[in-house]
Amino acid sequence: MTLVLDTNALMMPVECDVRLFDELDRLGGGQTPLVPRPVERELEALADGGGEPACAARVGLDLLERCERRDTEAEYADDAVLELARRAGGPAVTNDRPLRDRLLDADIPVIGLREKNKLALTQS
Repeated sequence: MTLVLDTNALMMPVECDVRLFDELDRLGGGQTPLVPRPVERELEALADGGGEPACAARVGLDLLERCERRDTEAEYADDAVLELARRAGGPAVTNDRPLRDRLLDADIPVIGLREKNKLALTQS
């Protein structure tokens, strides 16, 4: 299953106490997750700040080592996730409600937080 990760997906380990890759494997992972370059740039910008968001972004940047980065035509991270998910034909991983709604409207399945620290697939 090809997965596209959003910025906040890569920040879930710190912000939501989610074992991201364990959860993705539990849901049938096995392939290298894809991350659009604008998501990487967004994490870099957030990591320069302070507090928990910066810490979460730094962890997200470390997690990029387990992902394949992809260029997109979109410059904005949410648009890039949508574009790459369409191209890859797999679900996107996000906890961002507006992006989740855009993905579902485009018939792209979404993996997001359910319960306290578990992920689940939503298809419509």
